[in-house]
Amino acid sequence: MSHAPGLIVANYGRHFLVENDQGARLICHSRGKKSQGVVGDRVQWLASEDEGTIEKIEPRRNLFYRQDEVRTKTFAANLDQVLILLAAEPEFSSMQLSRALIAAEEQHITPLIALNKSDLTVPFARAWEWLLPYRHMGYDVMALSLKNENASRATLTARLAGRTTLVLGPSGAGKSSLINCLIPGALVQTGILSQALNSGKHTTTSTTWYWVDADKTTALIDSPGFQEFGLNHIDPGQLAAYMPDFKPHVANCKFYNCSHLHEPGCGVISAVKATDEADTISVNRYKIYSDLYAELKQIRHY
Repeated sequence: MSHAPGLIVANYGRHFLVENDQGARLICHSRGKKSQGVVGDRVQWLASEDEGTIEKIEPRRNLFYRQDEVRTKTFAANLDQVLILLAAEPEFSSMQLSRALIAAEEQHITPLIALNKSDLTVPFARAWEWLLPYRHMGYDVMALSLKNENASRATLTARLAGRTTLVLGPSGAGKSSLINCLIPGALVQTGILSQALNSGKHTTTSTTWYWVDADKTTALIDSPGFQEFGLNHIDPGQLAAYMPDFKPHVANCKFYNCSHLHEPGCGVISAVKATDEADTISVNRYKIYSDLYAELKQIRHY
């Protein structure tokens, strides 16, 4: 029996939902004890009596993941973009935002930042100002009010069309509203499927692929909300290279192996300014770098 191509569209532990070239979806399990597949993987699968077996995972363009001391959490593979959804309320963590951006940069995945709840005038203005350094870095930062579905749909469609986008964000940012805005009823259908699968040997999915359009050119991948975002896989010596506000100033450092923490003639330190201006590094961003560097350096000493 020959292998057939497919796409992993949901992950249920050691079992996966695979979509074939005809658009049909079936449960597949990975061969062997180790579960290697992630949502977005292109695979070769083999049909069995009532399910299928994943025989091969095709080479990936990228893999978006986080890593802490306990485990590695993979989100999705073969992405064009990561949309990081924040909200004016509850307040978001610039450290968590920076961690997600660094993970995307390390895998050469384009990040988008969306700030929801633009209808909350004062909190939104404060949060929008807080994101000024990220706009100076060249990141696409967009304003949303997911309460106004039509306006949000128009804004999002322009950014997402023709691409595969992972939606990432902390609890309360409006991720469910965003998905329901673009794909009405998607989460209800997924919940029904998860419950049906969970009644047997499968566990509830944590990451799911949705087609936005009938032609299947635009895809959204929903991921669980995150509170922590470990970067243990990042080399501290490479950290500045994944921070667009730091990168231009590294070339001005006196020493090639500068840590940008205490060395004389450091181009990065000299670019740190109290005011948020283009071509400078904000005090907050420099603190984020310093804290992350210390964290990653400590990990490597164990």
